[in-house]
Amino acid sequence: MEDCIFCKIAAGEIPSKKIHEDERVLVFYDIDPQAPTHFLVIPKEHIKGAGEITPENSDIVAYIFEVIARIAKDFGLESFRVVTNYGVEAGQSVPHLHFHVLAGRELGWPPG
Repeated sequence: MEDCIFCKIAAGEIPSKKIHEDERVLVFYDIDPQAPTHFLVIPKEHIKGAGEITPENSDIVAYIFEVIARIAKDFGLESFRVVTNYGVEAGQSVPHLHFHVLAGRELGWPPG
């Protein structure tokens, strides 16, 4: 998508502090971390958000969780939270499917 900041990051048009990249996903540190470890995982294919997952594109979600598990293991994370939001009222600030991975401190509930 032309105006999507995450599409521009995935295309290399906007720099990011990358953790992992392959043909399907990009993983990079959040610019406003909410925990000592806070990174984002995005599909390179533009999907607006969780409410846009279909049988045709749902395999990317499983793949993203495989990547998260691998990175968490590489980072030695024994505990972490994975969050995605859909829609402005839920807190989605970028309309591109993305998952926040947070760790490194006790994370209470509700989140905040």
